[in-house]
Amino acid sequence: MILKASQRSGAKQLGLHLLKMEENEHVEVHEISGFIADDLMGAMKEAYALSKGTKCKQHLFSVSLSPPIGEAVRVDVFEKACNAIEERLGLTGQPRMIVFHEKEGRRHAHAVWSRIDAATMTAKHLPFFKSKLRDVAKQLYMENGWKMPEGFIDSKLRDPRNFTLAEWQQAKRAGVDPKAIKTAIQECWNSADNAAAFAAALESRGLFLAQGDRRGHVAVSYEGEVFAISRMIDKKSREVTARLGDPAQLRTVNETLRHISDTVAPRLSRFISEAKRVAHNAMKPLKESKQVMQQRHKLERERLDHRQKERLADEQRVRSARVRKGAKGVWDFLTGRYFKVRKQNEMEAFFGMERDRAQRHELVQSQLDERQGLQSQIAAVRERHAEQLLSLYRDAAQFRRMGRHTDSSHGRDGLQPAPRGPGLGR
Repeated sequence: MILKASQRSGAKQLGLHLLKMEENEHVEVHEISGFIADDLMGAMKEAYALSKGTKCKQHLFSVSLSPPIGEAVRVDVFEKACNAIEERLGLTGQPRMIVFHEKEGRRHAHAVWSRIDAATMTAKHLPFFKSKLRDVAKQLYMENGWKMPEGFIDSKLRDPRNFTLAEWQQAKRAGVDPKAIKTAIQECWNSADNAAAFAAALESRGLFLAQGDRRGHVAVSYEGEVFAISRMIDKKSREVTARLGDPAQLRTVNETLRHISDTVAPRLSRFISEAKRVAHNAMKPLKESKQVMQQRHKLERERLDHRQKERLADEQRVRSARVRKGAKGVWDFLTGRYFKVRKQNEMEAFFGMERDRAQRHELVQSQLDERQGLQSQIAAVRERHAEQLLSLYRDAAQFRRMGRHTDSSHGRDGLQPAPRGPGLGR
């Protein structure tokens, strides 16, 4: 189970994020403990109010728990993971919240603790929490028999295409699969040993090498998105400069954008827009199916919850009827019958709770399986249209070279060749 954590403030913003339905298909507030409030936003306000009595600026500790793909993880496994985190970090007894999110056929959890100890009015110190969480995550993989990621075995084997949130959002705005962009830039880097070869390799994929405002060497897409080379290939800036030379010798981002506008945009903008329109239309019925499925799954869960509540009420009435009152109750207490009945009721209540949890887990897992089937179709369509967009970007690079050759050789239409630094190849 991958554990990612941070100390933070912004209780209201975090609460709204955890309850956000726009980005999640199902949101379930599973636990609120240690607070007077019994709702998530109330607990967040309570944690913030308590922190005002201290000097602590980051009064919350937030952890996301993401199980391996394809694993049917029960609720008690998430709870056990949260308990292990508490014990390892010294948060045992602190108020906490647990929220489940479901998206694209996968289920993960968010756990949030208040760091403020109400008895001492001090914040719990969490030294080296990242390394401690890594140990907890490894233990969870071993205990549950999950295949451990290579990055846990050797940090050097970590997938280099794992995006940060900022990289993901930037690539989404560019309209292309984010891992495809990162992989393309990494392939160019691995196949080129100098700036000219690297620039040519980028252009074959519809990207343009330029001088960035803050990060030295950058790649500029046809639509003007800028990607820092060092971040894309997971190298330090000085390593990039050692191979590609001084970025000041390249076009600036603005010069590159003007160049793209003069040579590529008039030719291919309508084709890329058409490809995006086709992709949108292809996704529309799948999105509609997703919405219908989401509403159906929500209704099925509500029906199950209603049936379980009714059954629980009936069973509680039966158990309550076993406890006799008055003189008979006194006699039962003296003879020990009362304690036998109480033990029986406690056992039945426990097994009833386990039964209800198992039923809900089975329902949720069957729904996740169904949702994953639809998600595979969505992923296939996304991949197909991402490849089409990347192909158009490659075409844009081809037209760029052709337009540059025409302008520089014949001065056609009175256009002057765009300024070109020594780092760009033809």
